[in-house]
Amino acid sequence: MKNIFRAVRHLMHYWPLVAGALISLLLVNAANLMAPQILRLLIDRGISALDMRQVYLSAGALVAVALFRGIFNFLQGYWSEAASQGAAYELRNAIFAKLQNLSFSYHDRANTGKLMTRMTSDVELVRQFVGSGLIQLLSGLFLLIGSVIVLYSMNALLATIVVVVVPSVLFVLFLMIRQIMPLSGAIQKKLGALNTTLQENLAGIRVVKAFARERYEQERFEQQNRALLGENISMLRAFTTFFPLVFFIANLSVVGVVWAGGLEVIDGRLTLGELVAFTGYIGFLLMPVFMLGMIGAMFSRAAVSAERIFEVVDAEAEVHSRPGAMALPPIRGRVEFENVSFRYAGSDQYVLEQVSFRAEPGQKVALLGETGSGKSTIINLIPRFYDVSEGRVLIDGYDVRDVTLDSLRSQVGIVLQETVLFSGTIRENIAYGRPDASIEEIRAAARAAQADEFIEKLPQGYDSLVGERGVGLSGGQKQRIAIARALLVDPRILILDDSTSAVDAETEYRIQLALQRLMEGRTSFVIAQRISTVRDADLILLLQNGRLVAQGRHADLLQTSELYAEILATQFAGQREEPLPAGPVIPEGQEVQR
Repeated sequence: MKNIFRAVRHLMHYWPLVAGALISLLLVNAANLMAPQILRLLIDRGISALDMRQVYLSAGALVAVALFRGIFNFLQGYWSEAASQGAAYELRNAIFAKLQNLSFSYHDRANTGKLMTRMTSDVELVRQFVGSGLIQLLSGLFLLIGSVIVLYSMNALLATIVVVVVPSVLFVLFLMIRQIMPLSGAIQKKLGALNTTLQENLAGIRVVKAFARERYEQERFEQQNRALLGENISMLRAFTTFFPLVFFIANLSVVGVVWAGGLEVIDGRLTLGELVAFTGYIGFLLMPVFMLGMIGAMFSRAAVSAERIFEVVDAEAEVHSRPGAMALPPIRGRVEFENVSFRYAGSDQYVLEQVSFRAEPGQKVALLGETGSGKSTIINLIPRFYDVSEGRVLIDGYDVRDVTLDSLRSQVGIVLQETVLFSGTIRENIAYGRPDASIEEIRAAARAAQADEFIEKLPQGYDSLVGERGVGLSGGQKQRIAIARALLVDPRILILDDSTSAVDAETEYRIQLALQRLMEGRTSFVIAQRISTVRDADLILLLQNGRLVAQGRHADLLQTSELYAEILATQFAGQREEPLPAGPVIPEGQEVQR
C-alpha cells in the first residue's frame, strides 16, 4: 500500500484533472441512481395507467439521463486517463533520472532487460490502477452506498435479501486476490526475463549469426515465452475459477428478490414498477462488488509493479557529490594515488591493494599488466566512476571525493575500449560533451582524431545520421569519432583504454601521430597495447594481481624488473615499431610505409 500511495501522490500533481474526473464520476452515479426511478414511473404511471403523456415524459427523461451520463462518462474517462498519463510520465522520468545518477556498481549488477520492464510494463500497470482502477473503486463505493440507501428506503425485506449475500461475495473475492497477488509478481519477473533474452539477442545479433545459433536463440526465447504464458494461464485460471462462483451467489440473491418481490406484487404491497426498479438497483449494488474483484486483481499487479519501480527510485548511489562539495577549479593534471585499495560492492576480494604513484602534469602514463591485474580499475577511479575502498585519489591535491562530480569529469577526457555512439548525427556525437561547440571546433577535433576526411566523404557530412550503436561505420571510424568526442572537451587528463584496437595499420598510424601531439601538455593514461606506448611513456605502472609491483621508465624497468621483461616478451612479441616521425599527417587513403 505504501508504494501505491507514493504513485498516487504523482497523480495529485494533476489535481484539476483529478477533481474534474471525480465530479464527473459523482454526476454519472447520480444519473445511474435516478434511472430506475424514472423506469418505475414509466411502468406504474405510464404503461400500467395507459397514460401516453407519462410514457413520453418518462421516455424523454430516460434519453436525457442517458445523454447526461454519456457526456460525463466521457469527461470522467478523459480526465482520469490524462491524469494517469501524467503520473506515468513522472514515474518514467523519476526512474530514468535515478538510472542516470546511479553509480557504475549498480549498473554492473543490474539487468538491462529487467530495468526496461520496470520503465515500461511496470509503469503501465501502476498507471492503469491509479488512473482507472482507483476511479472505479471510488465509483463503486459511491454506487454501493447509494444503492443500499435507496433499496432500504424502498423495501427493507428485499434489501436484506440482497445485502446478506454481499459478505459471501467479498470473501470469495478476497480468496481470489490473495491467490492473484503472488501470480502478479511471477508474471512481472517472467516478463523481465523475456525482455532480457530479447535485449541480449538484439545487441548480439551479429555474434548469433556468425556462429549460426539462430535456432538456439529461438528455442531460448520460446522457453522464456512459454514460462510467461504459463504464468498468465495460471492468472486466467484464477479468474475463471472464482468469478463463476461470485456470479452464482449474486444470482441467488436476484432469484430471492424476484420470488419475494413477485409475491408482494401479487398481494398488492409492491407495484410492478417498484419491483423492476428494485431489480435495477440490485445491479447497481452488485456491480461494484463484481468490480472489486477486477480492481483487486488490478491492485495486486499494480502493487507488485510499484514495489519494483520504487526499488529503483530508492536505490542509493554509491558515488555521489558530498554535501558541500566544492567545484574543482581548472586543473594542471597532477594525479596521485595514496595507498589505494579497491573492491567491488558485494565482493570480499580486493582488485587493487595499496597502490601508490604520482603522475605529474603533462606526463604520459602507460598501464601494463596481465588481464585482471587492475589496469581498468585504476582509470575508472580517476574520474570517480567508483569510490576507493581505502586510501585517496588526488588531482592537483584535491581528493576527488571532496569535489563535485560534474566539475571533475568535465576536465577528464575518456575513450573507452568499447566505442559507444548514440542515435543522431555525427556532429551531435562529437559534440556530446560540449553541445554548444561550434562546427569549427567540431571539425578541428575531428581533424585531430583523423576523422574529418572520411566524415566529409559521407553524403550529409557531419549531419549524417549514425545508426543504432554506430551501425554503418567501421570500427576504426567509430573509434576516431569517440576520440574526437573526448578531445573536444579539451581535457587536462586524457584516458585512453585501448583506443586504437579496432583500426588497421594505416589508420592506427594516423591516430598515433595525432595523439602524440595531443598528449603534449596533458596528463595521459594509456592501457598499453603497443610497444611504442610503453617505450615512449614518462611513467610505466606495472601491475600484477592488483598490486603495483614496479614503476618507472622503459629503460629503467628493463634493468630492474624481470616481470617487465617477461611481459614485453609475451604481450608484445613480434612488434617491431619504430619511433613515430614528426611531420604532416599522411592523407587518407595513401599507403603508410612502415
